Amino acid sequence: MRDITFDGRGELPEPGGEAEALLDAQGRVAAWGPGAEALLGHPAREVLGRPADGLLHDPAEAAHLVRRWADGDRQGPLVLRRRDGEPVEVQVWVRSLTATDGGQRWLVQAAGAEAYRTFELGRALLQGLFTDIPFHIDLFDTRQRFVAQNLAQRRAGVFKDAEYSGHTMREMAPPGLLDIDALEERQRRVLETGEALLDTEVVGHPVPGSPDDYVWSESILPLRDPSGTVIALAHVVSDVTQRVRSRERLVLANEAGARIGTTLDLWQTARELAEVAVPWFADSCHVDLLDSVFSDTDDTDGGGGASGGDGADGREPADDARSRHPLLRRAASDGVTAGDTVTGGAHAVRVGDLDTAATAPGSPFLHALAKGESVLLADERLRSVAADIRRAPGAGPDVHSWLLVPMLARGVALGTAVFMRSRSPRRFEPEDVLLAEQIVTRTAVCVDNASRYHRERTTARTLRRSLLPQRLPSPSAVRTASRYLPASEHTGLGGDWFDVIPLSGARVALVVGDVVGHGLQSAVTMGRLRGAVRTLADLDLSPVELLAHLDDQMNRFLDERGDEASLVTGATCLYAVYDPVSRLCQLARAGHPPPAVVSAGGAVDFVDLPGGPPLGLGGVVFEEREIALADGDLLVLYTDGLLESRVQDFDTGLRRMRATLSRTPASATPQDVCDTLITGLLPPGHQDDVAVLVARMTGLAPDAHVTWEIGAQEQMVGRARELTVRQLARWGLAEESFTTELIVSELVTNALRYGGAPITLRLIRDRSLICEVSDGSSTSPHVRHARDTDEGGRGLYLIAQLAQSWGTRYNPRGKTIWAEQSLPV
Repeated sequence: MRDITFDGRGELPEPGGEAEALLDAQGRVAAWGPGAEALLGHPAREVLGRPADGLLHDPAEAAHLVRRWADGDRQGPLVLRRRDGEPVEVQVWVRSLTATDGGQRWLVQAAGAEAYRTFELGRALLQGLFTDIPFHIDLFDTRQRFVAQNLAQRRAGVFKDAEYSGHTMREMAPPGLLDIDALEERQRRVLETGEALLDTEVVGHPVPGSPDDYVWSESILPLRDPSGTVIALAHVVSDVTQRVRSRERLVLANEAGARIGTTLDLWQTARELAEVAVPWFADSCHVDLLDSVFSDTDDTDGGGGASGGDGADGREPADDARSRHPLLRRAASDGVTAGDTVTGGAHAVRVGDLDTAATAPGSPFLHALAKGESVLLADERLRSVAADIRRAPGAGPDVHSWLLVPMLARGVALGTAVFMRSRSPRRFEPEDVLLAEQIVTRTAVCVDNASRYHRERTTARTLRRSLLPQRLPSPSAVRTASRYLPASEHTGLGGDWFDVIPLSGARVALVVGDVVGHGLQSAVTMGRLRGAVRTLADLDLSPVELLAHLDDQMNRFLDERGDEASLVTGATCLYAVYDPVSRLCQLARAGHPPPAVVSAGGAVDFVDLPGGPPLGLGGVVFEEREIALADGDLLVLYTDGLLESRVQDFDTGLRRMRATLSRTPASATPQDVCDTLITGLLPPGHQDDVAVLVARMTGLAPDAHVTWEIGAQEQMVGRARELTVRQLARWGLAEESFTTELIVSELVTNALRYGGAPITLRLIRDRSLICEVSDGSSTSPHVRHARDTDEGGRGLYLIAQLAQSWGTRYNPRGKTIWAEQSLPV
C-alpha cells in the first residue's frame, strides 16, 4: 500500500493505503500485508492463522467490533497493540468479501491517526473549494477552454443555458459581461510566465441589459503537473463590489474633508462641494443657499468676494426654511453645462440667480428643508414627477437618479445640494445617500462658519466705525490724514485710536491713544476714552488738565469692570492743541511715544516731552510743553505698534522712523506720509494695533485776526462796536455787522459788569467769524431766563440765539467767552 501523505507538492493521501490484512469468518488472520507488518512490527509468520483479537490493545473489544461490522458500521477509530506492547491509534475501514468457496472474508485496511487527519484535511479543503466556498472557481486548460467550475459558479447561473465545458469564455460569456480581450490577455500572461496574477479588479455586468455594474476580484493561478509544466489555469473570482464602493466612498469623504471649506467665502465653499461631487459622485450637481445666508454677509452677486461687505447688520440667520416663502439662490453648479437637458434646459438657473422653481408649491425642496430629510428619486418614480419641473427641478429626460440633500447646521437649514446621474449607469444607493449627507453636513458646517465669520466681522467693523472717526474734520489750521491697522484682521478691533477735534478760536486738538490689549474689551475701553476726550476737549482744558481728568476716568473704568479689569490694564495717550493765531502747539503725553516734527525744510525731530505714566495709575502729575510750528511743518502722532515688534526694539524703531521721515519729499501730502510710514516701518505679520495721525500746520494770516484792549469803562462798549464794524468792512463782511455788533456789545457788557481787567476783544476770520472777549475773572457765566419785568439778564440768551455756537474757556489769567457765526460760502 502507498503511504498517505499531504505535502508541499499537493499530493492528497488515499485512505487504507498504509496497512492491510485479511480475516476469515472465524476472525483469524488469513493474509498479512507489508504495511501491516510496518505498522505493528509483527512479521506474517507470527500472525497468520491466529485470532485477530490478539492484535487489539484491549482484546475484550473483539465481540463488540464483530457486532458493529455485522450491523454495517465498518469504519472508525481503533487502538491496536504493537509487537513491543505499545498502543497504536489507527483509523480502520472494513469491507466484507466472499471467497471462491463461498466463505466470508473481511478486508481490514488501516491508516495511522496522523495520516488519516491529513486525508480528512485534504478532503475538507477540496469540499470547501469546490462546494462550500462562496468564491467562483473556474478551471481552464492551456487553450483557454473551460474544464470545470465549482458549485458557487454553477449557482451563479451565468452559463446555465448551455454546456460550458470545452468552450472559451469568448464563446460562452453573455454580451457585456466583461472585457473578454483583457481577460484572455491576463490568461496568456500567466501561461507564458507561470506566475500567478492576484487580485485584479474587473468591472462587468453579470445581468445582461442591466445598467448596474459589478466589481470582481480575479486571481489567476497556474496549475502544474509533477514536472512543473503549467497544464491548466484556476480562476478564483469574488464579488468585491461593496468593498470597492466603500473604498470609493471613503476616498471621496477624505477628499471632501481636504477640499471643502478651505476659505471663509460662501461662494467658494459651495463651489468646492460641487467640484468634489463631479464627476466622482455625480454627473452634475448644483448647490442652493437660502437667501438669508447671503443677506447675513451682504454678498449676493455671486462674485465670491471674501470681504462679506460692510452693509450687513450682523444678525444671526433666521430659519428661512420654515417661513412660508423661503428663497433659494444658486451658489454653485458643476457638471453638465447649463442649457443641457440634464440641468433642466429652459429651467436652468445661473449662479447668483434665485431658484424660483425649487421653492414653488409641491417642490421636494420645501419638504427637505422643513423636515431635514433627503429625497431620492430614480427611474420610474423620477420619470413620473420629472414632467412637473416644480417637483424635481433640473431633472431632464437623461437623468435616471436624482438626490436632494438638505444643508443643516446647528439645527438651522442653510440650503440644499442636488446630485444627478445621467451618464453614469449606476443609481444612487442607500450608502450613497449617507455619503452625500456626510459631505453636505461638512459643507453646512463650513458655510455656517463662513456666515458666522462674516456676521462677526461685520459686527466688529460696525463697532469700529462707531468708535473711530470715519471722516476727519477739516479745519483750515491743519490738513490731516490717518491710517489704522488692527492687529486682528478677523475682527478689525483694537485699542488704538486717534481724533481731530476743532476747538474754539480756530484751534485744533490732535489726539492719539493706545489701550493695552487687543480685541473687543480694548475696543470698548478705547471707545469710552475717546468719548471722554471729546467731552473734556469741549471744556477747553489744557493738555495736562485733560490728561489728569482722563486718568481719573480710566480708573473709574477699571473699577467698574471688577474681575474683568485684568483684560484691560491701562492706556497711553498724547494730546496736542494747535493755535493757528499764535502758531504755538501745547502737548502732553501719558506714557505715549513722543510725536515727531518734520519741518518744511525736511529736518526731523522728536519733541522733548516728558513721557509721564500711563493712564489708570492714579495720583500722577503730567507735564506740558509748548512748541512753535511754522507753516508747512508736519506733526506726526502714532502708536508704538508702528515701531515696536518681536524683532525690533522701540529705539531702533525711532531711528528707522527718523530716517524714513527725512527721506519724505516736501511735496508729500499727509496721506502720503501715512502710507510711507506704514509701508516702510510696519513689520510683516505685525502683532499690535497701529494708528498714525499726520497733520500739516497752517497758521492764520496776520490780517485774518485782530485784538483790542478794552478799558474798564462802560463807554467802551460803543467803542468796541465801532472797532468791530470797521474791521468787518475791511474783511468785506458788512452784511454781518448788525449781528456781530449785538454779540460784541453783550460780551463786552458782561465783561465790564461781572469780570475784571484786563479786558480784550479779538475777532478771527476763518471759515467762520469768531468773536472773543477775555477778562480777568474766572466766574462762570450762565444763561438766565429773564422775566418780562427784568431790565437785564438776556445777554447770553441773545448770544445763544444769534451765534452758531458759543462757550467759555479758562486760562491762568481769567476766562474767555467766545461766539462763532457761520459765514456764507
